[in-house]
Amino acid sequence: MIEFDEAIVNNLIFHKIGSEQTMSFLNESEYNLNNEEEEETLKRIFLKPFTSAISTYEFSHDIDIELNVLFSLIKGLLKDEPFIEKSQSIHQHLKSVSKHPNIKEGELFVLKFDNLKMGNNYYQGVGIYKIENKENFIETSHSQNEELGLNFKKGIGTRKLDKACLILATEEPYTVLIIDNASIETDYWVNDFAKVKLRKDYINSTSQFLTLTKSFITDQITNDFEVTKAEQIDLLNRSVDYFKTHDTFEKEVFEKEVFQESSVINSFRSFDTSYCENNDLELSDSFEISSQAVKKQARIFKSVLKLDKNFHIYIHGDKDLIEQGVEKDGRKFYKIYYQDES
Repeated sequence: MIEFDEAIVNNLIFHKIGSEQTMSFLNESEYNLNNEEEEETLKRIFLKPFTSAISTYEFSHDIDIELNVLFSLIKGLLKDEPFIEKSQSIHQHLKSVSKHPNIKEGELFVLKFDNLKMGNNYYQGVGIYKIENKENFIETSHSQNEELGLNFKKGIGTRKLDKACLILATEEPYTVLIIDNASIETDYWVNDFAKVKLRKDYINSTSQFLTLTKSFITDQITNDFEVTKAEQIDLLNRSVDYFKTHDTFEKEVFEKEVFQESSVINSFRSFDTSYCENNDLELSDSFEISSQAVKKQARIFKSVLKLDKNFHIYIHGDKDLIEQGVEKDGRKFYKIYYQDES
């Protein structure tokens, strides 16, 4: 999703977020980076997890976007209003929405970046992170009398972030990337703290249309037509191949290349309409294709034909090389044609 090789860490501060039983603490000063190695470590911990994100969000509010607390605070940070003061206000806002009894204490990190790359553009950005679970690690020591020692500690490493949001200074209400790996039954980070909704952009359009197509092929098409599993897999492969081999999505072209027959195309259009209504989606008939979203979504487009518990057939194309039939004694079979084996 983003590229961070050229990113610069401009500001860094952290505060203590308490629970109902523990105190919170506000830091009054920023942390000043000592060297390039520290900056690279921060980028790996706080930016790398967003490189695999395939959904983008934006700030929202039912009445007025200016009433979204975090949006207003980020807007101030991007206008170079006092960093420490704004970070403390972010802490206060997080505390105010953390009312669920299962919400954990932790450290709140706020960082301000330059040169974050998304697509072909560079942006300023603000990262907000709540670290709830620390990693165990071993630190080795070597004293002057040549004694070797081990120190067992807990700290913040490069494993999955608990909760994070990265705001890119695109046009308002900004582009927001979200991480929430909470195991408790609360969604306060997304709905109360950040208060975001899915952004209508090419990244989400790519992902959503692939999901819609998969749902049609796996769940709906067999209700309207006699389709074998091998034919379903072929349709799934053709769908993904279209997105892999085109830079721009054109709905009519996609329908003709993938579904081909007018009756299947009409069935798909009917399903498309009802799917979007049921899921409150507005998908354009034309958009730029996100290669990252395709790569991520392609993993769920399974091309495996499972036969009882004995065989798995991986189908990658050309369904005409597979024939299906039934023996006189009722046993089902597939006949596969091929040129080479390895």
